[in-house]
Amino acid sequence: MKYFIKKIITLIITLLFISLLTFTAFSVIPGDAAISKLGVDASPEAIARVRAEYELDQPVMTRYVHWLEKALHGDFGQSYKYDTMTVTQLLKSRLPVTILLAVMSFVIIVVIALPLGMLSARFAGKWLDVLINQLTQITMAIPSFFLGIILTYVFGLVFKVFQPGGYVSMEEDMKGCIEYLILPAVAVALPKIAMVVKYLRNSVLSEMKKDYVRTAYSKGNSVNQVLYGHVLRNALIPVITFVAMVVAEILAGSLVIEQVFSIPGMGRLMITSISTRDYPVVQAAVLYITSIVVIINFLVDVLYQLADPRVRTA
Repeated sequence: MKYFIKKIITLIITLLFISLLTFTAFSVIPGDAAISKLGVDASPEAIARVRAEYELDQPVMTRYVHWLEKALHGDFGQSYKYDTMTVTQLLKSRLPVTILLAVMSFVIIVVIALPLGMLSARFAGKWLDVLINQLTQITMAIPSFFLGIILTYVFGLVFKVFQPGGYVSMEEDMKGCIEYLILPAVAVALPKIAMVVKYLRNSVLSEMKKDYVRTAYSKGNSVNQVLYGHVLRNALIPVITFVAMVVAEILAGSLVIEQVFSIPGMGRLMITSISTRDYPVVQAAVLYITSIVVIINFLVDVLYQLADPRVRTA
């Protein structure tokens, strides 16, 4: 119980620190959001009025405290660019797309990487292991955005089974939305698949050298029984922690891939908001994404404890 309490306290402190860092960073960078909103030809009186309206004339810490009080109630303020929409409304319209893309990428990684990693370890040193290693080396070296461009060209322009820029919203057609996101998800997932395969392979081979594996063989177990009945669970323990880091990279990769495939998610919203100095949107978007990453790491810590009794004992 103490373990969970400590983790929850750490989670809260981390989120508060991230919110402070994010708010401060976008408050001290050069540029004036009021001038960006009104234009360089706006009168000083109009600029002063907008600055007062959005509390831009207040000290940074005063604004942060006011912003945090509202944020705790789900109110992230008003967008500077989209006057008719609140920040919360903007995020609700864009966040589900990014989360769906990240979830699809994660599922592809797990479904492909775990069997490939076990196969590579099972046939270590043989032609299949060499082939998997070569493929993972190649895919790991290709950035997600460049891979997205290649996939768009091959499947969109050559084979014409994919319509670039033809995104369909979830509200209109969920099936069509998922179909459109398959290639972006593959572009995000492939480099991460290579990383997980190599990490799992090394973890399995390390476990295979331990005494309990020799004992399992002495009891008459086959290679597959030893691998999947004894080694896999122990080999997955360090992989679980690694996968948590991969999740953060999936979210980061999703933001970039959204630009390549013209997906109206958090990535495009953040880039647009940064260019127009719509700081309330950027601050809330960064906080949302980092919160997801921190919470996932918290859940992984819990899973790690459940998977490894030695953590509970410690």
